[in-house]
Amino acid sequence: MTAVLREMRWWDIDPVLELEKDLFPEDAWSRGMFWSELAHARGASATRRYVVAEDGGRLVGYAGLAASGTASDSGSAAGADVQTIAVARDHWGTGLGGLLLTELLRAATAFECAEVMLECRIDNVRAQKLYERYGFEAIGFRRGYYQPGNVDALVMRLTMQSDSGSAAGSTSEQGTEING
Repeated sequence: MTAVLREMRWWDIDPVLELEKDLFPEDAWSRGMFWSELAHARGASATRRYVVAEDGGRLVGYAGLAASGTASDSGSAAGADVQTIAVARDHWGTGLGGLLLTELLRAATAFECAEVMLECRIDNVRAQKLYERYGFEAIGFRRGYYQPGNVDALVMRLTMQSDSGSAAGSTSEQGTEING
């Protein structure tokens, strides 16, 4: 795989939307949703981490994580939610999804999160298997979560290891270039 990860910026929104509409035609995020998320991803008080993957100058994936505060804010451990992970169809099976997830888990560690949560379409078995490889466990369902298709979501959780600051069960990938 030759994809390189870097921080998502405003000029990435159009190519991200193209990929979003291809992969999630019924419940694609809007331009405004991405603008809002990126607004919380900059500066000292950032609570988001969004990255894109490029291969040969083409955007082939993206991912985002939202943290709910930091451990130092409240004296207790923070949590995070995987907001989105998307990989272009021609890059499925290349390890890019794992690379993007690894970067989100690094961000969760930087945000001092004790756990990471996510929702995954119940019919997206490929994504569920990826999350399970990284130690996520199914903890429940959200009925009709994805609209307008009324598709249920599987809720998954990963407890972060407190001693090493890394995710329980995650795999390490070497050679990742992150520009941010």
